Amino acid sequence: MTFKVAIVGRPNVGKSTLFNRLVGRRIALVDDTPGVTRDRRVHPARLLDLRFDVVDTAGLEEAAAPTLAGRMRAQTETAIEEADLVLFMIDARAGLMPDDQAFAEVVRRKGKPVVLVANKTDVRGTDAGVLESFGLGLGEPVAVSAEHGQGLAELRDAIAEYMGEAAEEEEAQVEGEGAAPLIGEDIDPDSEETRYDPTKPIRIAVVGRPNVGKSTLINALIGEERLLTGPEAGITRDSISVDWHWRGREIKLFDTAGMRRKARVQEKLEKLSVGETLRAIRFAEVVIVVFDATMPFEKQDLQIADLILREGRAPVIAFNKWDLIENRQEKLAELREKTERLLPQARGLRAVTLSAETGRGLDQLIQAAVDTHQVWNRRIPTGPLNRWLEQATTRHPPPAVAGRRLKVKYMTQVKARPPGFVLSCSRPEAMPQSYIRYLVNGLRDAFDIHGVPIRISLRTSENPYAGRARKRG
Repeated sequence: MTFKVAIVGRPNVGKSTLFNRLVGRRIALVDDTPGVTRDRRVHPARLLDLRFDVVDTAGLEEAAAPTLAGRMRAQTETAIEEADLVLFMIDARAGLMPDDQAFAEVVRRKGKPVVLVANKTDVRGTDAGVLESFGLGLGEPVAVSAEHGQGLAELRDAIAEYMGEAAEEEEAQVEGEGAAPLIGEDIDPDSEETRYDPTKPIRIAVVGRPNVGKSTLINALIGEERLLTGPEAGITRDSISVDWHWRGREIKLFDTAGMRRKARVQEKLEKLSVGETLRAIRFAEVVIVVFDATMPFEKQDLQIADLILREGRAPVIAFNKWDLIENRQEKLAELREKTERLLPQARGLRAVTLSAETGRGLDQLIQAAVDTHQVWNRRIPTGPLNRWLEQATTRHPPPAVAGRRLKVKYMTQVKARPPGFVLSCSRPEAMPQSYIRYLVNGLRDAFDIHGVPIRISLRTSENPYAGRARKRG
């Protein structure tokens, strides 16, 4: 198992900044506001020649268990229990605080190895704060500046003492390993693969308005309280990834911050959270849009779904809180009708009713996500595609524009993920959108490409004689 290091401390001492430094890129949200981090986040880290998993945690605060701060603290204590080593961080600029003393005692009671880290030592006047930290009884502090990368060699030596054999890595292995790829970096939209591989991992992002049950859904899927949940809207701020297996298939789930209407997003921190959500959507393969079944198809729900389709992702709708619905048959018929009418750009969109609270419908949801992923990867050979095109244009010929009938020559699929086609025709600029919609709907029915975006681009064949003057005999 990989050596796991948890970074803990009171709010705003620089835990997420050190986390980003060890990971090698800005993953965790960082802001001057205390308490930005709420969920615990795990990611592979590299510190010179060391390799380990690092855990970013919420700031430790004194609070009652039922409160949001209390639940955040419980998540941090879980991270400490699961870690092999704890980095207890203090702010050397501010000096030792009463909370530092109280939480150092909490960490000590857990019985885990601890390295004391005095952060923000890049300015003068911090020596006093470093010296004060000896009073915590956690050993000699390591002075660092997470923001500027100072003191990392000393931090490496302190961690290596506890890693033992895990620290002994060959130089050749270090040189051969690159940084971890970005989410979705391994997605090649122009891949020529024609067969669907049912064993490849899938990346699934869970998105929706605030307080529709996204984190509760992921916790229900993986069977543990991995993500912070509660009645408060907007608990999740970062996009948190969770590795999971379903029927032997590797799945990476991404929990995201709730997306409110753009006009309501004013605070800098919320803008950062929404930016993280957009990034998760762009790099996911399948995106589950969670609707509140008691208040479905709000304007923001439709805008989120439209965004996913414009980004070319494979969407699935989850109508959560189904356990609160009384007239279920009547409600189900209403939801189906509204889905088809309000989201025509992805006709045949898969939608599942579920209750994350009771566990109802979870298996059907992931099956729908896998089925949609398969359609999203679909490739159609050129031969059958053009035989269909000939039949479609015979049934409904292209219209005449300015007295001249448009000619459709051939079609070919140039990419999958999502399916993209090129249609060769005369005067592409004159082709009506209504005729393109006719072809898209025909493609869906003929080749079962339902529930995912289809893109058709038009082009004309170059005329080798265009521009030449006619010769007179």
